[in-house]
Amino acid sequence: MDRIAELLEGAEAEAVWGYQTVAPPAVAEALGLASRRLGGGVVLAMRHDVTDYWSKALGFGFAAPVTAGLVEEIADFYREQGVRQATLQFAPSVLPADWDAICEKVGLTAGGEWVKLARLAGLVESAETDLRIAPVEPVDAAEWAAVLVRGFGMPVELIAPMVEGLVGQPGWTAYGAWDGDTLVGAAGLLLHGQVAEFAGAATLPEYRRRGAQSALLAARARHAAAEGAKWLSAETGKPAPGERNSSLENMLHTGFEIRYTRRNWIWRPAD
Repeated sequence: MDRIAELLEGAEAEAVWGYQTVAPPAVAEALGLASRRLGGGVVLAMRHDVTDYWSKALGFGFAAPVTAGLVEEIADFYREQGVRQATLQFAPSVLPADWDAICEKVGLTAGGEWVKLARLAGLVESAETDLRIAPVEPVDAAEWAAVLVRGFGMPVELIAPMVEGLVGQPGWTAYGAWDGDTLVGAAGLLLHGQVAEFAGAATLPEYRRRGAQSALLAARARHAAAEGAKWLSAETGKPAPGERNSSLENMLHTGFEIRYTRRNWIWRPAD
């Protein structure tokens, strides 16, 4: 078993779980949120997701093997929740020999690829920026969530109320980048056992190319090392040939290394 993959996937799963389970009841009902722990992983649904991003299942294959029965149970959950699309994510090392047959049986199709990155905690050089980088206090939680969600191009009025509850949660630290008194960048960090999961980061479009993301990476890396984390973990989309992913480039510059590429497996209900 790939012990490092187990640690990285587990930390990411807890971060995704955190994002979607801190919402107030009224927000959870409006978005159609549902969650379940299953087979060592997490399964999360957002029935009214206009982005097709938030219904996802991950963290599987370590506490128990990935089997047709497990994948069918995940699909049944999404069918019961009435979602139109869900993304299943598995580290490549846990996929069984009969994976193609499982996909055909359950109706999974291959989607895009993500890269999983990690590095040992340790010295990280400060990044140059004219922005102020600091942890976010709970009083600024709503603004932090709005910047993070807007930076990702998602509808603020729908998603930000779900996310803002993370600020101040045990294990979580929200970081911000300020231009004067204006919050222009946001990032999350979850400490989970030996791993510090870099759980999302975004800068408002009009403030990009000023070093916010590199500075937020460095600040979180120093925080994680000070708290005793052994591993730093992150993930981002794999760029298509001829394209660039600035987030990936910033992570590599900060000392992260690509551990593996992970395919997204897409589930949709049968017609």
